[in-house]
Amino acid sequence: MGAKRFYSSASLAGGKSRVFATACVATSATMVAWIYTQEKGVECANAGAPKDLSQRVAQLEMDLAGKTNAAFVFIKPHACNDKVKALVREHFKSHGIRVMLEGTLDAETIDKELLIDTHYGAIASKAVKLSPKELNVPDKGKEGFKKMFGLSWEDALASGKVLNAKEACAKLGVDGNGMEAKWAKLDKSKDMIKFGGGFYCGNVEGLFVINGFYMSMRNAYTSPPAKIHYFTVQWPTDTLSWKAFRDEVLGATDPTVAATGSARRRIYENYQSLDLPGQPNTGDNGVHASASPFEALAERANWLKQPIENDFYGRGLMAAGIPPSAIATWCNDPQVTYEGKKGSLFDYLEDLDADTVISRAQKIS
Repeated sequence: MGAKRFYSSASLAGGKSRVFATACVATSATMVAWIYTQEKGVECANAGAPKDLSQRVAQLEMDLAGKTNAAFVFIKPHACNDKVKALVREHFKSHGIRVMLEGTLDAETIDKELLIDTHYGAIASKAVKLSPKELNVPDKGKEGFKKMFGLSWEDALASGKVLNAKEACAKLGVDGNGMEAKWAKLDKSKDMIKFGGGFYCGNVEGLFVINGFYMSMRNAYTSPPAKIHYFTVQWPTDTLSWKAFRDEVLGATDPTVAATGSARRRIYENYQSLDLPGQPNTGDNGVHASASPFEALAERANWLKQPIENDFYGRGLMAAGIPPSAIATWCNDPQVTYEGKKGSLFDYLEDLDADTVISRAQKIS
């Protein structure tokens, strides 16, 4: 019964859905392993498969994880209503994508558990968690800072004028939307410098503010009555590639150029009949979806608080020889070396299918 319940759609809220997801994944894995050992054990052993039970189960978990693309999707606060939920469900069904679990998380939960901050990772960390002195600004960035603002990065730090977005809001007496209004007026050619991906510094009223744009993004998720509605979805890797899922099923980040018939394009074109407050744009584009099977694992761990060892893809990676501690570290998108080049782990795994991610992860580890 556990497996049947897991493979049906469910609409549960908050903590109950998280417990349900964890329990069902574990139940499903146990059931599949039992079926495998009872019905296929002799056949696989005769075919040269490992005879040890634990090895057989590990091989099964790795094979299952590699043959299944599983994404974490959520409807963003600006579009979170029953009409959009219905559209998304129908959209997945029409593309042969199975909804395994769905539920809702409210603003209070998102705020209290720092879910959106973990989701946005380094962008959020620089804006609300790290002090400017803890930031790793590259030498090229420091040179650009001095050229644009007329003083060195070190002198700016010493003067106390470099603040993260949260500190700057308090200093200027504004909320996230107030900071966004000030940030939007900056001239990118003389008031703002990009230090790296998701790492910006802007001159806001004489203060050098780090990622000032983030606070309004956070407010959109953490100010009641905001909420998200999430879906965990799966489909066979051989029926739809991850790249096609993002390009054709989900649609481009900018909904105006998203593929015709994609979810984001449909929401964009029908926003009035869907009762949205305004036409979607690049930021408020209706829905979010994981950029890779690994990011989906990280997002399930964050939003659903699902332990890696209870996640079917996490177990697949563990069966492939990736230690749980490494997987946990990787969920924070560290810099790693792959084929002699150092870069973002998430970037190296983006748009790859589940089996390819496992293969690449083995090389990275």
